[in-house]
Amino acid sequence: MTISGIVAYPVTPFTATGSIDHPALRRVLDRLVDSGADAIAPLGSTGESAYLDFDEWVEVAAAMIGHVRGALPTVVGVSDVTTRGTVRRARAAEALGATAIMVLPVSYWKLTPLEIQRHFESTANAVSIPVMLYNNPATAGVDVAPESLWELVRDVPNITMVKESTGDIARMHRLRELSDATLPYFNGSNPLALEAFQAGASGWCTAAPCLIPRQISAFHRAVVDGETETARDLFGRIRPLLDLIVARGLPTAVKGGLSLTGIDAGIPRLPLQPLTEEETRALSGLIERIEAPADS
Repeated sequence: MTISGIVAYPVTPFTATGSIDHPALRRVLDRLVDSGADAIAPLGSTGESAYLDFDEWVEVAAAMIGHVRGALPTVVGVSDVTTRGTVRRARAAEALGATAIMVLPVSYWKLTPLEIQRHFESTANAVSIPVMLYNNPATAGVDVAPESLWELVRDVPNITMVKESTGDIARMHRLRELSDATLPYFNGSNPLALEAFQAGASGWCTAAPCLIPRQISAFHRAVVDGETETARDLFGRIRPLLDLIVARGLPTAVKGGLSLTGIDAGIPRLPLQPLTEEETRALSGLIERIEAPADS
């Protein structure tokens, strides 16, 4: 299945006792499916994958894949500090029916280019489904050059996509140049979404549809239809919200926003803290302004 367009990132809802809140999880997923998203990406950083033990990770992966199966493709985040742990999650995701997996190299120690290469290769070789390479040095502490990403796509058959989250548009242009515009690459930097699509990105990986699904869908539709001015105007309206949720941290900000829009997804896991009252008011004001008629 070809993946493109809006790849929506759900949170992992928790109950007051810290267990997985399955009714809230289904409500979040239904909102994303109804929003017109083109794919769902469970267990990314928004989904607090790093804060789940393996059994919880499997529980969430199974629930999300099972709930949206047949409606949208799923790109499951399988990252772990060790290659062994990443392979374990990759195989579990494939067994559960994931459409594809996404791999972010995470390490306490600075990795050499060879270590990064072997990590990606080992994970990809452990499964038969497509693999999306994910580069996000701000969260992982590991930066992978466009040339290295392209070499892996070129040399490993089931590595077929790249998610680039540095916020450097030059890297997307470089990926396009290296692949002669054949590589599906995805923007993971929310404030860069408009530029990324203009640079040829296949899609936008974002948690924003959790909060403003109609507006994200309208923006992407304008991009696809070539309505440049409309897309620019829509992006200008949603940009302040994107800046806020990125600056505050996606799990915290999106869970806070969900509670404002009718879905109680609980609070993030420690050491993450929920939004303060001041932050909640700011987020609420942004959502209200975005949802207000354009001429108001």
